[in-house]
Amino acid sequence: MPTYPLVRPVDTRLAPLCYEGRVTDRLLFGFRHWMIPIPGPVWRRVFEANAAKVGASLGFMSANHHRVRDFVVLELPRASRPLGPEVIADALGLAVPLVRVILDDLERHLTFLFRNDAGAVTWAYPVTVDATPHRAHLGTGEDAFSP
Repeated sequence: MPTYPLVRPVDTRLAPLCYEGRVTDRLLFGFRHWMIPIPGPVWRRVFEANAAKVGASLGFMSANHHRVRDFVVLELPRASRPLGPEVIADALGLAVPLVRVILDDLERHLTFLFRNDAGAVTWAYPVTVDATPHRAHLGTGEDAFSP
C-alpha cells in the first residue's frame, strides 16, 4: 500500500481538489495544520457505508424542509445578515407559521442551522453571517464565513 506524504496546500480552498498540485480523486483530511490525503477507494467505501445512516437521520425532512434549508444556505452569503422566518416565507411562498415549524425541526435535529434570539437564521452549514476565522468559497463565486 502506498504511503502519502503530509501536504499543506498553499490555498486551502483547493484542498479537496489538489494533491501536490495535481487534481486527483483523493480527499484531503485536515488534522491540525496538516492535510492528509485519503485515497479515493478508501473515502468512497467509508462514504457508502455511512450513506444509509445519513439518509435515516434526514428522514424527518419534507420537501419544504429541503427548500427552506437550501434557500438559507444560498441566501445567507448574499444577504450578509440573519434571515428571519418572514423573509424566508415570502421568498419561498410558504406561510410564516409553517416556516417557523420547519426551522424548529431543523434546529432541533442539530442538523443544519442555528437561529439567534430573535429567531432569525444566522448560520446554515456551511455558511454563517457571524464573523469566524473560517471561510467558505461557494460554487456561485461568493465567499462567506463558515462555522
